[in-house]
Amino acid sequence: MKGGTVQIIWHESKPVLTLDFHPLSATLATAGADFDIKLWSVKSAGTQKKLPSVSYLNSLSYHSSAVNVIRFSSSGELLASGSDGGEMIIWKLHSMDAGQIWKVFKTLRSHHKDIMDLEWSTDAAYIISGSVDNSCIIWDVNKGTNLQTLDTHAHYVQGVAWDPVGQYVASLSSDRTCRIYINKPHKSKGVEKINYVCKHVISKAEQPLLKNSKSAKYHLFHDETLPSFFRRLTWSPDGSFLLVPAGSYKISTASESINAAYIFSRKDLSRPAIQLPCASKAVVAVRFCPVFFNLRGTNSGLFKLPYRIVFAVATLNSLYIYDTESTSPIAVFAGLHYAPVTDITWSPDAHYLAFSSQDGFCSLVEFENGELGSPYCISKGNVSDKDNKSTLPTDSNDVVPTGSVSAVVAESRKTEAEEKADDMDIDARRDIGAATSGSRKTVTQDKADDMIKSTGSVSAVIADSRKNEAEVNADDMIIDTTGTENIGAAPLDNRKTEDTAEKQLSSSGSVNFGAEEKALKLPVNPDSKQSEAEEKSDKPQSSLDCIKSGPEEKTGKQLSSSKSTPVSNKPAKKRITPIAIDP
Repeated sequence: MKGGTVQIIWHESKPVLTLDFHPLSATLATAGADFDIKLWSVKSAGTQKKLPSVSYLNSLSYHSSAVNVIRFSSSGELLASGSDGGEMIIWKLHSMDAGQIWKVFKTLRSHHKDIMDLEWSTDAAYIISGSVDNSCIIWDVNKGTNLQTLDTHAHYVQGVAWDPVGQYVASLSSDRTCRIYINKPHKSKGVEKINYVCKHVISKAEQPLLKNSKSAKYHLFHDETLPSFFRRLTWSPDGSFLLVPAGSYKISTASESINAAYIFSRKDLSRPAIQLPCASKAVVAVRFCPVFFNLRGTNSGLFKLPYRIVFAVATLNSLYIYDTESTSPIAVFAGLHYAPVTDITWSPDAHYLAFSSQDGFCSLVEFENGELGSPYCISKGNVSDKDNKSTLPTDSNDVVPTGSVSAVVAESRKTEAEEKADDMDIDARRDIGAATSGSRKTVTQDKADDMIKSTGSVSAVIADSRKNEAEVNADDMIIDTTGTENIGAAPLDNRKTEDTAEKQLSSSGSVNFGAEEKALKLPVNPDSKQSEAEEKSDKPQSSLDCIKSGPEEKTGKQLSSSKSTPVSNKPAKKRITPIAIDP
């Protein structure tokens, strides 16, 4: 495994706000504040010391404002892009004598303000989009029409997700709610039309206090002051669970809020089943690897799947890679960017993982063949059938008490008919071992902050503190920061903001296995966006009300060299442990 920031001019040094891999090739599409969509060819450098090479292919120019999100359809024939001002464009791939070229297929206008996120349906017939006009829209792609507007949110919609099974859509807003909509089709003139109805509104949870005292409620998500434009949530490829960013919870009323991502079981989407605590920065995006892998026999008990699913969780300044067989991250990348991370994407063969940032650069992680595991063969059809149920078990004696935000133990006692109808099976009798009395202490904010320590290098790290020798010798991926192979980000001293005088770090590292957990903490100074005049009078001030300004106003070239700041090399031995929630 090797990763780092690719030192090229991506979008005229302006913020890169989104990126996506073509589902059938290694073509990477990026977009940002320069109004253009750019296509890149990504190829392996062939050596362990060098990052993958990125070559410019083409630009798609049509938008007249910053492009906030781009997504390819499942077939790769269509590309959807959403921008400021509420404009969405559908691009179609055409085969010409000179090669393939993308042309504008449809222009969809119904949103009144900036589109922040969008997602295709599995059959590419529909799109859901979310906007700062507080609404979601379901689009008919072929007709280019607005089929349904979901306007139940009270603030910006910053993330949307389409259930791969086709039953649900989900949205996440800065009004601190996640909404789950279920499709209840109705017939009109003999034609069945989609009709999504809000089924769950996830907002608050009860915090249990001492006996004979009233419980206190706390919010599950960050408010509008979260310094990010995006809260990109997603479904697992098999539809078995929903992964939601921007989480914030308390283990007690007196404690500080802890940043987290939540995993929702398909069996009960009304409350989180598992919390994934992260470090001091909020989670802004999550993305699943499109390839399933064979089990390694080290199942933690959190999931009962016939395969391993790998997924990435991006905070404002770091990237965590998890799988469904481990209770701790496979790897952690930190310090590669000085501005907030904006989006993440996997290549279709799981060979590359890319993420973008408002500092105007993108980073790439390259995995060796078999490093993530051997691919799992899935027969055609829906993976989420009764033979491939996933289980999120909990044991109330071994989890941090969080009141009503609990694992869905009670739901596991549903009737047999309900269990067959659901894609997930919750087993309350298993001991997940995710949060014992000792590991509970690691989820406080102070110790979560220890996950990212200054070590003098910018690299990925493994969070694996299990003492069992057999587990240590397993195929966990580790980036050791003490070696000689230069895989880190470029020197960062000349990439400073006007308001920040803190020096950034340059580094090098090497790929090893079995090393202790290490990470690097860099200051993040997200850009501000000026608030809109018409919303000042009746809406709370949001951190999203800022202009996406390019780093050319704040930084020098990333390629210039600088001396690294002396820092401590003491490794952090803490680990981040996913916590199943107590019923």
